[in-house]
Amino acid sequence: MGRCNGKTKVGRQCLNSATSGKEFCAVHKGQISSAEAMAFGAGALIGNSLMPGIGGMVFGGMAGSLARGFMKGNRMVKKSVFVSFDFDNDRALKEFILGQAKKEDSPFQITDYSLKEAAPEKDWESKANAAIGRSEIVLVMVGPKTYKAHGVLKEVAMARKAGVKIVQIIGYKNGEYTAVPDAGRLYAWNWDNLKKLLS
Repeated sequence: MGRCNGKTKVGRQCLNSATSGKEFCAVHKGQISSAEAMAFGAGALIGNSLMPGIGGMVFGGMAGSLARGFMKGNRMVKKSVFVSFDFDNDRALKEFILGQAKKEDSPFQITDYSLKEAAPEKDWESKANAAIGRSEIVLVMVGPKTYKAHGVLKEVAMARKAGVKIVQIIGYKNGEYTAVPDAGRLYAWNWDNLKKLLS
């Protein structure tokens, strides 16, 4: 799921997340995308050439829309994920998970990630809150000190308040790790777990 393809009343791009498996958010669900309009138009032209008249155009247009829906249904819809990590100690984990999101069979895409909560980012909390609200899942990357990282604890609280699913995984192979409070069960980081938890 990505950003809504809808337009606001003043013609700007909507900033809401699209409903899962759809192109639009709940507010703009009645809008027709340009791709849908083109599929209907192309189908109508083909239908009219095969069976001239209004009936051929309507039948062709409906067939074009159905064909587009079928092709779109065969594509994997990726979950939008916000990555929360201990900015001061575990920045490398962000790069690792960004790399895994680029895999061909990845069921998720990274839409945003933790920011440094201290100055000069005075509006850090509002930016993080908005980014988490646009995501379907918050992925907490757990390192040795993550359970007490101020920014991560705030991001988990934001996700809970927004009703966004939280998943936490151990970021490194060796060592003892403490789960982040209120972020659910702690999982080992492996590809099978990522695909299951983030799909």
